Amino acid sequence: MQFKWNEKINQVTENTLVVGMDIAKHVHYACFVDERGRVIEKAFAVHQSKVGFESLYEKIRQTMKEAKKTDVIIGIEPTGHYWMNLAYFLDHYGIPLVMVNPMHVKRSKELDDNLPTKHDKKDALVIARLVKDGRFSYPRLLKDLEAELRIGSTLRSKLTEDLASIKNRIIRWLDRYFPEFTQVFPAFGKMALAALEMTPLPQDIEGKTAEELVFLYRKVEGMRTPQLPKAKLLIETSTNSIGLTEGTRMARHEIATLLRQYRLLENEIASVNSQLAEMAQTTMEYELLSSVPGLGDATIVDLLSEVGSFSLYENPRQLIKLAGLTLRENSSGQQKGQKHISKRGRKKLRYILFKVMVPLIRHNEAFKKLHEYYTTRQQNPLRGKQSMVVLCGKLLKILHGICKKKVRFNEQYMMKDLHCLAETAKHFLSARPITRRMTRRSQQNN
Repeated sequence: MQFKWNEKINQVTENTLVVGMDIAKHVHYACFVDERGRVIEKAFAVHQSKVGFESLYEKIRQTMKEAKKTDVIIGIEPTGHYWMNLAYFLDHYGIPLVMVNPMHVKRSKELDDNLPTKHDKKDALVIARLVKDGRFSYPRLLKDLEAELRIGSTLRSKLTEDLASIKNRIIRWLDRYFPEFTQVFPAFGKMALAALEMTPLPQDIEGKTAEELVFLYRKVEGMRTPQLPKAKLLIETSTNSIGLTEGTRMARHEIATLLRQYRLLENEIASVNSQLAEMAQTTMEYELLSSVPGLGDATIVDLLSEVGSFSLYENPRQLIKLAGLTLRENSSGQQKGQKHISKRGRKKLRYILFKVMVPLIRHNEAFKKLHEYYTTRQQNPLRGKQSMVVLCGKLLKILHGICKKKVRFNEQYMMKDLHCLAETAKHFLSARPITRRMTRRSQQNN
C-alpha cells in the first residue's frame, strides 16, 4: 500500500503541471498548480463542448511552456457521467487523467481557509493539491469490446427493472379487476398472457366453454397448445369474481397497453442477451470462465463488463478491493471491533458475486465443501453470509488465476486446498494443550 502511494507521489515532479478540475454538467472549473501546490493559474471555466475542451488543451500547452514544465497530470472529482466526454478527449491526446475521492475533497477543503464554504473554484484547487500528494486512483477507460459489454450489461439491467415494474402494474390491475386470476396462473406464462389479451375481464369469459377459450387463445401469436384444465379452472374462478365492473372500457385499454410493453421488453431483453453472449464468446477469457461449473453466459457477461479482462490485474487483491470485499476494522487500544467488508467498490460486481455464489454452493462440489468447512470448523466457525463473503473473494482469486495462467478450472485443486485447511486446523487444535502446559510451566518457574 505504502509502495503504491510512493509511486503516485513520484509521478509529480518539479517538471509536472498539476491540473485540478471540478466537474459539472455544463461548465467545469480548472486550476493549475506546481509540485508544491502553489497556484500557477487561478480557477477558470471550461465549457462542456469541443471548443471548451480544445481551449483547455491549448491553455495547458501554453502554461507548460511558460512555466517550463514537461509533464502534466489532470485530476478530477467524478460527478455522475459528466466526466466521460472529457476523459476520452484527454485520452486522445495522451494526457493522463486520475480521480480523487469526493469524500477526500469534502474533508480536506477546510485545510486552507478553515471555512466549510463550497464552490467550484475552491474545489478545483483542493483537487489539484490532493493530486500532487498522490491521493488519487486510476480510472479504466473502456474501449472496443469492453465498452460494448459494459453498455449492454447496463442496458439489460435497466430493461429488467422496467419489466419488473410493468409486471407489478399488471398485478395491480388484476387485484382490481380480476383478483382470482393469479389462483389459476401464479406466473406470467404464455397462456396467462394470452388469457389477459383475449379475455382480460371475468365478464369476457362468461358463457364460454373451455374448448372455446382454448380455440380463442390459440389465435395469439406464439401460443400453440393452451391447457384445457387451466381453461376450465379459469371459468370456475371467473363466475365468483369480486373484480370491479366500473370503468371497464379504459381498463381494457390499460391492460392491452401493459401487455404490449411487457412483450416488447421481453423481446428486447432476449435480443440484448443474444448479442452480449455472442460478443462474450469472442473474448479469450470466455472459454476459461465457462469452465467453472455454475457460471452461465449471463454471469460471464456481467463479470467481464464490470471487471474487464481478469488478466490485466497484477494481483487478485485488486479485484477484491474493486468489489468492496476488503475487511475494515474499528479498534482502539484494548477494544477490538468487529470486522466488516468495506463496500468501497463496484456495487454491481458485489451483487453479481453474491448472486452467483448461491448456485455455486449448491451445485459445485468444491465450493459446497468449502462452505461446509467454513461454517462447521471448530476454530472460529463463520456464519452463512460470512462464509459467502470469503467464498466470493475465493472465486475472484480463482477466476484471476485461470485467466492469468490460461488454464481451465480444476475442481481437484480446490479440494486440495480444503484438505490443507483441515490439516492445519487439526494441527492447531492438537498443539493447543501443549502450548497451555508450556505456558503454565513458564509461569511457575517465574
